[in-house]
Amino acid sequence: MSTAVSSTVASTLALALGTALLIAATPAAHAQAAADTEKCFGVALKGKNDCAAGPGTTCAGTSRVDHQGNAWSKVAKGTCTKTVSKTSPTGFGQLEAFKEKKA
Repeated sequence: MSTAVSSTVASTLALALGTALLIAATPAAHAQAAADTEKCFGVALKGKNDCAAGPGTTCAGTSRVDHQGNAWSKVAKGTCTKTVSKTSPTGFGQLEAFKEKKA
């Protein structure tokens, strides 16, 4: 085997190993990011929700009004109930969907 061929083989193997390690680490990193966030209802602005925007909507980006009570956005864990929501009964985001009060 020539030096050029063995160098190419070594480079290909190194690339394959690096890719495999990256793919293996991605789910763990995603799981950690998910563990550091929580769904927060009533804090998304119109069209900026992450999901669950109620009847007549499909999902992400479909909230019809600011601070919609059944639309959520992911926020850093522990911050939801400290985030302002103009329609929430408490005035802050909620961990569950709620019926909006008039803003």
